[in-house]
Amino acid sequence: MKSLSYYFFCMFFFIVYTNNIKVSLADCDNLQDTCPAIPPNKQTLFINGLPCKNPGNVTSQDFRTMELSKPGSTDILGASIKLVTAAEFPGLNTLGLSIGRTDIDRDGLVNFHYHPRATEMIFVTKGVLLAGFVDTKNQIFQKFLQVGDVCVFPKGLFHYILNQGFVDATVFSVYNSQNPGIVSLTPTTFDTTLESLEKLKKRIISLSASDVHDVTSFNSMELESIYS
Repeated sequence: MKSLSYYFFCMFFFIVYTNNIKVSLADCDNLQDTCPAIPPNKQTLFINGLPCKNPGNVTSQDFRTMELSKPGSTDILGASIKLVTAAEFPGLNTLGLSIGRTDIDRDGLVNFHYHPRATEMIFVTKGVLLAGFVDTKNQIFQKFLQVGDVCVFPKGLFHYILNQGFVDATVFSVYNSQNPGIVSLTPTTFDTTLESLEKLKKRIISLSASDVHDVTSFNSMELESIYS
């Protein structure tokens, strides 16, 4: 009898304990085959995700987009990032995916940034690039990429892409969240940006002889002075 009571006590403790564990996932799993989103201007509910269309109104057009057929606006660093989430592409709703397109001018730079809710995988379709990210141990991992190469940037880690070719470059991205978010280091003024950009490019290029580097050799104080 004592062992039986002990067994039930252990089971009760296990159930209570596990019910209080918060499991972190990129996005919730699907509860149905498809769930195209209602356009934002027609939403009447505000939830974590987007409301679904009436199944009777779902069409094949909900699963097609031309949002990435053209590049977006180019910033002062010579890069354009266009991110398409479920808000713009209804068929992505509940699938845990977003897509993106990045265009980089010759000698342009995709500024240091990270996605708080997603890992990013890129596919190079044009150009020669130097891409890298900084991990939580302050190490920089970077590699030269050419057409057809695929590279992954882990969730929540700062990453960057430098165009090292002689033509404009283009990469397409997939994110494992329907709303990955983006946090970017922003230069303070236009005058210091151009000068600081050249310094930053030179530091990135100087590390290209090896795949892995300690960020301290990158001079983190330099980054702070550039983007603070």
